[in-house]
Amino acid sequence: MCGLAGLYYPETPKPVDPARIRTMIDAMAARGPDGEGVWTAPGVGFGHRRLSIIDVEGSPQPMHDPSGALSVLFNGCIYNYRELRAELGAKGWAFQTAGDTEVLLAAWSAWGPAMLDRLDGMFAFVLHDSRSQRLFLARDRLGVKPLHYARLADGALAFSSELKGLLAHPLLRRVADVRAVEDFMAFGYVPDDACIIAGVSKLAAGHYLLVERGKPVPAPIQWWDVSFADRRRGSVRALEEELVDHLRTAVRSRLVADVPLGAFLSGGVDSSAVVALMAEATPQAVRTCTIGFDEAGHDERGYAALVADRFRTDHGERVVRSDDFGLIDRIVAAFDEPFADASALATYQVCALAREKVTVALSGDGADEIFAGYRRYRFQAAEERVRAILPAEWRRRVFGAVGAAYPKADWAPRPLRAKTTLLSLAMDGGEGYARSVGVTDPALRRRLFTDAARRALGGHRAEDRYVAAMAAAPARDAIDRAQYADIKIWLPGDILAKTDRTSMAVSLEAREPLLDHRLVSFAASLPASLRLRRGEGKWLMKKAMERYLPKQVLYRPKMGFVTPVSAWFRGPLAGEAAALARSRTLADTGWFDLAALADLAEAHRSGRADHGRTLWQFVMLERSLRRLFG
Repeated sequence: MCGLAGLYYPETPKPVDPARIRTMIDAMAARGPDGEGVWTAPGVGFGHRRLSIIDVEGSPQPMHDPSGALSVLFNGCIYNYRELRAELGAKGWAFQTAGDTEVLLAAWSAWGPAMLDRLDGMFAFVLHDSRSQRLFLARDRLGVKPLHYARLADGALAFSSELKGLLAHPLLRRVADVRAVEDFMAFGYVPDDACIIAGVSKLAAGHYLLVERGKPVPAPIQWWDVSFADRRRGSVRALEEELVDHLRTAVRSRLVADVPLGAFLSGGVDSSAVVALMAEATPQAVRTCTIGFDEAGHDERGYAALVADRFRTDHGERVVRSDDFGLIDRIVAAFDEPFADASALATYQVCALAREKVTVALSGDGADEIFAGYRRYRFQAAEERVRAILPAEWRRRVFGAVGAAYPKADWAPRPLRAKTTLLSLAMDGGEGYARSVGVTDPALRRRLFTDAARRALGGHRAEDRYVAAMAAAPARDAIDRAQYADIKIWLPGDILAKTDRTSMAVSLEAREPLLDHRLVSFAASLPASLRLRRGEGKWLMKKAMERYLPKQVLYRPKMGFVTPVSAWFRGPLAGEAAALARSRTLADTGWFDLAALADLAEAHRSGRADHGRTLWQFVMLERSLRRLFG
């Protein structure tokens, strides 16, 4: 796991100042505390910070082939690098190192862009070929590893693992994009097709960018996608066995490391499954870590202890306060862009705990998205059955009117929030689902934005990307479409960004075996009834894991990392919520009606409404804007 940054001049091979490259990589020092390197040539400069995982003493970066014509920067891990080394060695490549980075140089030499199909791993890399005067930027299939890029005023294409690397370059214009603010207010994160800094792009998951000197910088090309269009046939028993094989392969492939390796263990299905399969694959005790909360209703340590005891892991745990909002500034610094998934606080803490013992930790990320584990899939399927029966115009007229008049009950579980359900039924499926994954709904956003902000948005609406993704999904039913959209938007924008930034902030490599691309494709091909059955998400996965895990772990209610932000803003952070309306940072944007924001904070403090998540968004936005723009 590493941090990379650099510059490339597509039109004219201008000289590159090595000191400028060093400044860019130094901004991401936590991503690579074990080594650094800078290389420049006419029209190109590469910089790298290394966290040594494989071939610890070798494989320095930037790395070059023996001729000096090829150079590469790499962040991530190629899990099948040994097999590729053997294949490429048979083709005549004489390897100089023992790691996975050099495989990229050999693979490019042998196969060019088609090399990507052969890589099993998580990666973002940049490769320069001086013979063909081309620059190749690539990102892994699911978007585990990030890669940002932007054009600068002097013509350079700048790129970096994190936004902070680009921000270290003096020619990057720091202008906020109000469309990204709209997206953030809708979802609580800035999606991968947007950036808080205007003019900065994120290379999308499963895409590459091939730049040739003397030609315009083209649009990225998609090289991988997941399809829900086909259905796998077979008995439940046969599919269960196939699933276990995929899970075993995914976990075992991610055990390659020359440094201590362990796992996060929450006591939920996903992390417990990973630990069970790690224990099966290794002779040593698996190192596991768990954090607990000082609120019993959110503390999963008992379930984690059951799993740790069953597999005799080397287990560590720590209790953290549920009101540990003192980490806010660390989270803001780690993410650069505003990020309001409050579970990032807990994720940061479990990463810090893991780093005390290991350098690599396996996580359970991804299972909810690929096996339909979220409750919202169940609600979406039920609502789509109603939409299929009742005409759209009737639903808009009747459900829309009743929903608008129905009292709002933010405090209730979603099945009891009739207003939310009625309004969703009045919409098409894509629109309804987009609202269900959101934080602050369009009506409240319109109330909080000024006329100037609404004009600047020019009709841009955050939910439209979900509507478009679901309409274009290679899918058969409502569950397919919702999962596809989440894999394309929510997974890279929230879940994987959260794990990458919090783990890298403490110099820890996190690996996601449940996002093995073969496992993802297999899950997408399952009949929907094997993903979600009688209201039980991840049905086939849970059934397959019954041979490993106790039923009280497999079939208990989902908890996850819960941060009580609503209580904070009626207690210790009430003053901070009230102060938002007096923020000079927010006022200077001209985007927000601060009187409306003050009313929002007071309605929450008094208990008349629950706006905790929206207030948390504003806290994170205000601090991010202050950090980015002063």
